[in-house]
Amino acid sequence: MNSKHLVVALIAAVSASAFAADTYTIEPNHTYPSFEADHMGISVWRGKFTKTSGTIELDRAARTGALDITIDATSLDFGHEKMNNHAKGADIFDVVKFPTAQYKSKSMTFKDNIPVSVDGELTLHGVTKPVKLTINKFKCIMHPMLKREVCGADASAEFNRADFGITFGLPKFAPEVKLAIQVEAIKQN
Repeated sequence: MNSKHLVVALIAAVSASAFAADTYTIEPNHTYPSFEADHMGISVWRGKFTKTSGTIELDRAARTGALDITIDATSLDFGHEKMNNHAKGADIFDVVKFPTAQYKSKSMTFKDNIPVSVDGELTLHGVTKPVKLTINKFKCIMHPMLKREVCGADASAEFNRADFGITFGLPKFAPEVKLAIQVEAIKQN
């Protein structure tokens, strides 16, 4: 390789690394996917999962990103022990057979350099289907205690639980489920 080609190769390598995506690790103590589901049309039950892990990659300049999130289904919490046990059982989530749920992105949509939605696939109850997340709020700051960038978001989505094989109580209970996800992630060095 002559010196001219070497210089071009070095410039290309430096340029590519300068615009590489940043990787953020989900902060489990500040990340809680929660959901709302109908209870016979007379009330709305709300639950959350208390154990979540995963990574987020963002390249705000290139307006690209990726999510890979794993939810521990055994961490389901309605704030009501009897309901927790029933929902974890074979009738609903069947956490012995399906101990995790996962969300993997296919693409992100940005407005300027802010992500506003994610098209991805949710795997729940052993079934994988497309689910679009709307990012209602997104912000990154230099965390005063961690001395690293931390990004946070509020996201939402809706899906039909019957599409994932969770059919308990249908048709008395409406199949639509609303998700509300609070997430914070710490930039890796």
